[in-house]
Amino acid sequence: MRRAFGAAWPPLLFGIAFLTLWEVFVNVRDIEPFVLPKPSAIWEQLRENHDRILEQAWATGQNALVGLAVGLLIGLALALLASRLRTFDEMLTPLAAAVATIPIVALTPIFNTMFTSTSTTPRRLVIIIAVAFPIFVNTLRGLRQVDPVHAELMRSYAASPWTMTKNVRLPGALPFFFTGLRIASSTAVIAAVVSEYFGGLQEGLGPAITSAAAASAYPRAWAIVTAAIGLGLAFYLVALLAERLAMPWQRSRAST
Repeated sequence: MRRAFGAAWPPLLFGIAFLTLWEVFVNVRDIEPFVLPKPSAIWEQLRENHDRILEQAWATGQNALVGLAVGLLIGLALALLASRLRTFDEMLTPLAAAVATIPIVALTPIFNTMFTSTSTTPRRLVIIIAVAFPIFVNTLRGLRQVDPVHAELMRSYAASPWTMTKNVRLPGALPFFFTGLRIASSTAVIAAVVSEYFGGLQEGLGPAITSAAAASAYPRAWAIVTAAIGLGLAFYLVALLAERLAMPWQRSRAST
């Protein structure tokens, strides 16, 4: 508990100081809300519209969660195949890198024309594509980094490829996999919000930000952006918790 508090208070103190300076700066400079609203005004909008914002965050969070789960499975499966089949690796790695460079803003309108306007599939496809690449790349890197001593020991036991993967490759790849998961967890929320800007269902944080900005309700728009930040942090913290639960030896090593 004391260690957790010691790690939490520096960013907390910095956040309070930053918000205080932000409030003072806006008041002293008399900045208009459409340029930069005050933190107090943003907080007021969060308080007044928290029910509606929670509904919008829930819609965005559902898309992000489904896309993250499917993208995670796809990225992990492709990494396992690429680590075992050289031809598959040579074919898939450049293709994955090319797909990862496609902007989300280009994919979303295309997918929206392929499905009905009431479908969440286009948004989830965008998230899957955005998520699968960091999972694939990081996991594949971990699967390739096998200690030669461990590999020689498994060969001396005449271990099958599956036994080698299960007992050596996968445990060794866990830190790399969770690095990719932490990146993908935040990316999923970003992709979910961005994909909501371009047509489709008018629910979620993306359309809410657009609607508030169009109505010149800039503090409300910033409040919804704050909710999107909170959603991204929640996904990241869950990924971090999953990592600590899956690799408890990392905590004991860090504490020594």
